[in-house]
Amino acid sequence: MSVQLQLVCGVDEAGRGPLAGPVYAAAVVLDPKRRINGLADSKVLTEAKRETLAERIRDRSLAWSVAFATVEEIDSINILQASLLAMTRAVAGISVEFREVLVDGNQCPRVPHAVRAIVGGDATVKSISAASILAKTARDAEMRRLAELYPGYGLDKHKGYSTREHMQAIIKLGVTEVHRRSFAPVRLALLGPPNLDLFEDVIQEGMEES
Repeated sequence: MSVQLQLVCGVDEAGRGPLAGPVYAAAVVLDPKRRINGLADSKVLTEAKRETLAERIRDRSLAWSVAFATVEEIDSINILQASLLAMTRAVAGISVEFREVLVDGNQCPRVPHAVRAIVGGDATVKSISAASILAKTARDAEMRRLAELYPGYGLDKHKGYSTREHMQAIIKLGVTEVHRRSFAPVRLALLGPPNLDLFEDVIQEGMEES
């Protein structure tokens, strides 16, 4: 069996839950000859560890690609389809041949390859773990950039999730063009000056996800 037929392409996304910012995805084909220790689901790693591993993944992988779907696309086709679109774009950026695409979760993007969804794959499949780290660090970098363009929202801290700080900023400063209008809390805020009490359930959920 050729080396290419043994290779797999791990895929994962970051940013399905936040109220603001794009959704990102990454695809990674690891090099069997260049081991990367410490790969795990990005959510269980510290920010510093993610950044260190992201650099190693970019340096040691046979191929990697990061892509995203915009806020406009999220609002147009819904967050699930936008996430799958970002995954499709990430896979399209891989330049080496491989046997199969392995995706975290239970939904598969449309790609011209054999593809398989694996629930919990970001914790059990090294290439998917690597993809989750690249997607997360790339999106975090974008949220830090957006924080400079939209000061006062704390986007660099909560990364767009529905934390108390974020909801208070939306109430005080309003909805921006980087907020996802198809998400219920943002739609509610657009209807008029909301009360923070209306967002308590959303705030709790956002804090748990972030």
